[in-house]
Amino acid sequence: MPLKRSLKLSEADASSSTHAIPDAPVEHTHAHPAFQHHFDDMEQQFEASHLGMWVFLVTEVMFFGGLFAAYTIYRTLYPDAFADTSRHMDVILGGFNTAVLIGSSLTMALAVHAAQTNARKLLPWFLIGTIVLGTAFLVVKAFEYTHKWHEHLVPGPYFQYEGPYAAQAQILFSFYFIMTGMHAIHMIIGIGLLFYLVWQARRQAYSSEYFTPVEMVGLYWHFVDIVWIFLFPLLYLIGQHSLGGH
Repeated sequence: MPLKRSLKLSEADASSSTHAIPDAPVEHTHAHPAFQHHFDDMEQQFEASHLGMWVFLVTEVMFFGGLFAAYTIYRTLYPDAFADTSRHMDVILGGFNTAVLIGSSLTMALAVHAAQTNARKLLPWFLIGTIVLGTAFLVVKAFEYTHKWHEHLVPGPYFQYEGPYAAQAQILFSFYFIMTGMHAIHMIIGIGLLFYLVWQARRQAYSSEYFTPVEMVGLYWHFVDIVWIFLFPLLYLIGQHSLGGH
C-alpha cells in the first residue's frame, strides 16, 4: 500500500509539473543580425523589401513620366523651334555619358551577383567601380552645364538665343535643365547609397543569406540609368535627325 500510494503521488507530481511549466515560445534559431522580428523568415523579409522598392520606383516613373509628357506636348507645339535648339546639344558628350551609365549598370549587376554568391572580396570593388562611373557622368554633365552657362543658354534674365525661336528655345532649355538636373540629383543620391554599401561590404555585412540592400540599390541604379536612356535621344538625337531632314 505505501508503495502504491507513493507511485500515485509521483505521477500526480509529474502531471502537475507538466502543467505548471508552459511551452516556451518558438524562437528563430541562428537568425541573421539583419533579421527583423515581425517577419516569419528572411525570405519574407526580402520579398517585402522587394515589393516596397518596386512601389517606390512606380512613384518615380510617375514623376518622370509627367516631365516626359510635358516635354512631348511642347515639342509637338513647337517642332521647328525644338529642332533648331538641338544644335546646341553636345551629342558626343551625351553619347559618352550614355556609354558610362551602361557600364555602371554592368558593374552594379556584378555587385549584386557578388553579394548573392558570397564573393565578398569582389563586392566592394564592383561597388567602387559603379561609384567611379557615376561620378564621371556627373563631371561630364557639369562641363555641359558650364558650357551652357557661358553661352547664356540657362533660362532666366540672362538667357540669350540668336534666331527666330528665342522664346520657344527658352522652354526647351528649361526642360533640359529640369530633366537632366533631376536625373543628376538621383545620381548623387545613388552614389551616396553606394558609399554606404561599400562601408557595409567592407564589414562583411552581405552574403548569400542577406544581400537585400545591395539588390534594392541595384534596382534604383538601373532605374536611373533607364531614365537617361530616354533622355539622351529626346534631348540630343531627335532634333539632330530633324535638322538632317531639312
